[in-house]
Amino acid sequence: MARYITITLDKRGVSCRARLLDEEAPRTCQAVWDALPQSGSAYHAKYARNEIYTLVPPFAQPKPGRENPTITPIPGDVVYFGFEAWEIGNPAYGYDDGSEAHSDQGATDLAIFYGRNNLLINGDAGWVPGNVFATIEEGLAEMAEAAQDLWLRGVEGETMSYARA
Repeated sequence: MARYITITLDKRGVSCRARLLDEEAPRTCQAVWDALPQSGSAYHAKYARNEIYTLVPPFAQPKPGRENPTITPIPGDVVYFGFEAWEIGNPAYGYDDGSEAHSDQGATDLAIFYGRNNLLINGDAGWVPGNVFATIEEGLAEMAEAAQDLWLRGVEGETMSYARA
């Protein structure tokens, strides 16, 4: 039986529904499912292009490792990244001092991709593969419109929440 999650941009009141890819990424799906709900400040990607994400404290013990990885996510992909502290704490990235990006324990990045032509590369670190663990089946067009609004008007005060549907 399929499992679903809801992803919401809280301030904008926009949600989408995604189906977990339990067969393709069983460890990642279980780790995320067990850790829900999760919520944090919303960000729009600088490098990957059509991506919005949140950073939350690491929650997977043990970490799921690589499964169903990509460096070229497509619209509707929901992706998990586990980062060590040294990988994302660079002041040039623009995260607030209190952000999970500056945590000594690193951070988990939960992201959605809403458009085409994405490439997961970082000028400082190189390729950044992520685990595709869900696919958005409802609300992608509305989420894409809200994501463009984040890009054009800024992310200040916006939070992104993940919950079981």
